[in-house]
Amino acid sequence: MKSKIFPSIMAKSQPEMNQLFNNLSGATTVLHLDVADGKCVPNTSLWFPFKLSSKFKYNVHLMVKDPIKWIEKNNRLKNIVLLIPQLEELKDINKYIRWAKSKRKKIAFALRPETGISKLKPHLPKTDYILILTVRPGFYGAKFLPGPLQKIKQIKQINPKIKIIVDGGMNPQTIKKAAAAGADFFVSGAFTTKSDNPKQQIKKLMKNIGKSKKR
Repeated sequence: MKSKIFPSIMAKSQPEMNQLFNNLSGATTVLHLDVADGKCVPNTSLWFPFKLSSKFKYNVHLMVKDPIKWIEKNNRLKNIVLLIPQLEELKDINKYIRWAKSKRKKIAFALRPETGISKLKPHLPKTDYILILTVRPGFYGAKFLPGPLQKIKQIKQINPKIKIIVDGGMNPQTIKKAAAAGADFFVSGAFTTKSDNPKQQIKKLMKNIGKSKKR
């Protein structure tokens, strides 16, 4: 499967969100939505009844205390292809997997930088995607942390079919490290979403993924 860049959206209001949609129009077809409740992480993002642009499909990273409650409350939202709750906020992982399968949804989890894979190991054979955070979550432009990339090899040794999404601090230098570590997809916020030319920035990132793969 071809590598992809998912520009991320963080916003405090619908006008701010609409501005980001406009900025990313024509640059990509899939966006990464960062939903944050101010409790799971020290910031709020998309914590209002937002409306989505029909121009894109969406992955939704749920940095919230009760992911299932949010999903059920927001089932009106269209074009969401992947829901990614924080593993640390799930009280019963098996229960979530059963619930997600009953709704015919892909199984995905996000891991904080400090979270190892031990809790997740028994569930990896049933998992489709893992999002590995390489920053302290909650804000654009946070410092890249290379340590969490070690989890990619550990996860793929158990289930090589899992697709790994790396999220945080992606730029032409750091994305080479993430690609070399075995990541499949990449989330980029400050470097793409907040730039004047997201399409050009995505091309720069894709070029450096290619350089890493050729090594």
